[in-house]
Amino acid sequence: MVAANPIFMKKIHILVCDWFEGLLPEFVPSFPSLFMQMFDAVEKGLVYQLYDVPKGELPVSLNRDDLYLIAGSRAGAYEDQEWIHQMIRFIQRAAESNARLTGTCFGHQIIAQALGGRVEPASRGWGGGARSSAIVHPSADPFFPDGTLCLLYNHNDQVVQLPEAAERIATSDFCENEAFRMGTRILTFQGHPEYTVPYMKHVIDISNHPQQIKDTTHASLEVPVIHDLQVARWMLSI
Repeated sequence: MVAANPIFMKKIHILVCDWFEGLLPEFVPSFPSLFMQMFDAVEKGLVYQLYDVPKGELPVSLNRDDLYLIAGSRAGAYEDQEWIHQMIRFIQRAAESNARLTGTCFGHQIIAQALGGRVEPASRGWGGGARSSAIVHPSADPFFPDGTLCLLYNHNDQVVQLPEAAERIATSDFCENEAFRMGTRILTFQGHPEYTVPYMKHVIDISNHPQQIKDTTHASLEVPVIHDLQVARWMLSI
């Protein structure tokens, strides 16, 4: 087991940016349940609070011992929508307060956008399935000692420019900024550590991509290790 810093935080605030209504398989009761399953596999006794961000729900106060997680969305971090503007202001407030802040996919992107980076549609199109990236920052070494990060992915946008104060953690030929951190209390990943392989297969099957792309993406899932729990441990330890 990878050694991690002691986990003092017991509450995770999940900022739900898309519920994916009508798109979830029967074995996934809700999109946030994927995160709960992931974190519960690492640490027992965690408490969760959910926020429906598109409906204007955001944490009113910030507790420095809690973890604030921004989940995925079909929206773009650059879109001119009021809830996205509200989310950006929240991220800026959280950063100023030195809160524990993490995000996956859209969460990774909007944190970058809010703090001075830039997000754009990916020039290479959809990134789906399993993908490995190279670890390029020593802070990741305790969690990924073999120097690689392998996660499941489902994205059309990418962070094309990091915030000035950000440090790149992982990179790949497909996506330059696979993960980054700012200081020790902001940590984000383009991938979906909360996804399971059965859920990823479902996402591929219901997509509107050509069958050849679906077949290639399915084949990418035949990897020996996916680093979902290592990512969860790191998120909990920031």
